[in-house]
Amino acid sequence: MTHVITRLIVGGAQENTIATVLGLRTQPGFSATLLAGPTTGPEGSLESIVRAVPGLFIRLDPLVRPIVPWQDARAWRALARCFRQTQPHVVHTHSGKAGVLGRWAAHAARVPVIVHTIHGPSFGPFQGPISNILFRSAERSAARVTTHFVVVADAMRTQYLAAGIGRPDQYTRVPSGFDLDPFLAAATSTAWRSRFGFKPDHCVVGKIARLFRHKGHDDLIAVMPALVRACPAMRFLLVGDGVWRARFERQVRDLGLAKHVVFAGLVPPADVPHCVGAMDILVHLSRREGLPRALPQAMAAGKPVVAFDCDGASEVCRDAETGFLVPPGDLRQLEERLIRLARDANLRHHLGSAGQTLVRREFGVDTMVLRLRELYLDLARQAGLTGLPPVSTTNPPPASFHPNP
Repeated sequence: MTHVITRLIVGGAQENTIATVLGLRTQPGFSATLLAGPTTGPEGSLESIVRAVPGLFIRLDPLVRPIVPWQDARAWRALARCFRQTQPHVVHTHSGKAGVLGRWAAHAARVPVIVHTIHGPSFGPFQGPISNILFRSAERSAARVTTHFVVVADAMRTQYLAAGIGRPDQYTRVPSGFDLDPFLAAATSTAWRSRFGFKPDHCVVGKIARLFRHKGHDDLIAVMPALVRACPAMRFLLVGDGVWRARFERQVRDLGLAKHVVFAGLVPPADVPHCVGAMDILVHLSRREGLPRALPQAMAAGKPVVAFDCDGASEVCRDAETGFLVPPGDLRQLEERLIRLARDANLRHHLGSAGQTLVRREFGVDTMVLRLRELYLDLARQAGLTGLPPVSTTNPPPASFHPNP
């Protein structure tokens, strides 16, 4: 099988895709490769991970994120040529550009099973009306040649069905799994807190996200003055980089809060659990996300979370159970929830413990790979393919589940 993604920047969809491909290669009877365009931008690159595995990765230079018609045509032709040569049983696409071009190229190459994962919405209130029309039209078009959709959150299925994309029976929810062990072991680390300049009595509010629009940094910075007035020991750890970093650093300086905020920048994925361990609370304020991995990662470390109620956030951040959900843009409630958590260590422990239990059950990378393996086999049988690996003899967790009773 072949997976296709636009670029391998440091991000949730990319980490999910790499974990899937690496996991599938350990399954008997499965062979998986990964195609991606060049990785550009300040977000960092994950290419070194896949390049270290012989025969895993193929870089497709014409596949770029911006819409460039002549280059997009070259990318489509290159994808179709690759699929004709390798003849995969399954092509599984990820992200917007690779999702549309990859599915149509797989259809042209007569690939029997074409799967697409919706990691996050490509249209919505964050786009202008013309962009929304274009993206919805592209997704409806590609849906005509899509065998099945995988969604990381039920919210994605709801949004895409409402937009007339696919049928209900074409969707399966598979949460974005990750290696739980480093996060389960990420207890509050004095060493890492000291590395960032935090003291034992500081309450550290952390955020893991690209420094870019729609990620909610402006909202967090807007409430920082009130938070610090109410809780002078509150500190903020912003993990990630991006083209808006200088803007956010300037805002923090203008507010006189430079000593309260640490911009950690881009950190290697292996260090993310340590960063989470340095936090007391994780806040996620993105207006555009399927199911943000930062939430279950923080919950795996036993940290309470506060999130805007957008897309799939409510499927892991259960209000007053594993954290607090806040209406998007409600800065007053955001402020109140963070102050409440900062002042109540017992509440932080209670919510963090409940979150850890939920994540242990649903978000392990092995669980994700097993769900996808069984889905591929089921779709391949429906397509009439023979000589397939046997169905797992273990009891796989359901490929679709609903966390809220």
